[in-house]
Amino acid sequence: MSKTAVVALGGNAIIRSGQRGTFVEQAANVRAMAAAVCRLRDAGWGVVIVHGNGPQVGNLAIQQEEGASRVPELPLFVLNAMTEGQLGCLLTLALHEAGAGRPPGVVSLVTHVVVDRADPAFAHPTKPIGPFLDPDVARELAGQRGWTVGEDAGRGFRRLVASPEPGRIVELEAIRSLVDQGMLVIAAGGGGIPVIEDGPALCGVDAVIDKDLAAQRLATALGADALVLVTDVPRVLLDYGTPQARAIADITVDEVQAHADDSQFPEGSMGPKIRSAIRFVRSGGAMSVVTDTEHAVSSLTAPVVGAREHRDADLGTRVVAAPVAPPSADTAASTGSATAVTSAGVAP
Repeated sequence: MSKTAVVALGGNAIIRSGQRGTFVEQAANVRAMAAAVCRLRDAGWGVVIVHGNGPQVGNLAIQQEEGASRVPELPLFVLNAMTEGQLGCLLTLALHEAGAGRPPGVVSLVTHVVVDRADPAFAHPTKPIGPFLDPDVARELAGQRGWTVGEDAGRGFRRLVASPEPGRIVELEAIRSLVDQGMLVIAAGGGGIPVIEDGPALCGVDAVIDKDLAAQRLATALGADALVLVTDVPRVLLDYGTPQARAIADITVDEVQAHADDSQFPEGSMGPKIRSAIRFVRSGGAMSVVTDTEHAVSSLTAPVVGAREHRDADLGTRVVAAPVAPPSADTAASTGSATAVTSAGVAP
């Protein structure tokens, strides 16, 4: 493969709003994602998939709570590992089906990510996990187990855990070797299993790593050409929720940073995706894309021609390092098309 893309899929896309999260529901949702990944492979890209797991870990936490009188409860980082295996299995089966034997191999790798025990996030847990609880129950569990609890979305109290920055990816060289062999790799599921270094040992820690930030860290470490952050909308909106809302097409990293500094992208929404997109491009990546499954392939293969000139409805939001000039009249005449322009170096 001449190009490599790291594609981050959301856990909420695997269990969609209003669904119970049955195996049949999740398997059906994953098939659409697998079809898009296989189209990307057919277009000449090597692909590494990172997936979210928030709803799946939440369901496991509820199962643990309900079954605590019969089986021992497990630490949060173990639940993360369990869902890496669960979703890795679902994706692997779907990719084999969608690829009809075309990929030389699909490998799902349980992945550990080192975090810093001094990360400020550990002193201020903010990530809600597990079931909603009545206030009295939440306070009782907080006292018994040393949890931090807080109200979430007005629906009740939940356990809050730290969401530290991802550091070193322990299995990086194994992932790199598999990519070099042309394998389709699933790695860093749920942001990876958070571990802290204790001399030569690695110790699991109860925390949640943002999967988009982990995908960026992995993409940068691999020297990938593109980072694709899959969400449930085709393009990022500025002034979301107002009459002035408008979609972003192609945009430079400096421009999108200015919008981020203007608080355009909330933390509970596009914030982590935009931050990951910026970090990837600033670290040398050619392009970050934020879009839905339907527009992922076209967004990677179409030329970049500049934010103000390009309004193709088939493309998502694409973040690049520097503006690309639109074609001159002479260039358009020589190519026979006003849209045949020099790409930003990401199309295979």
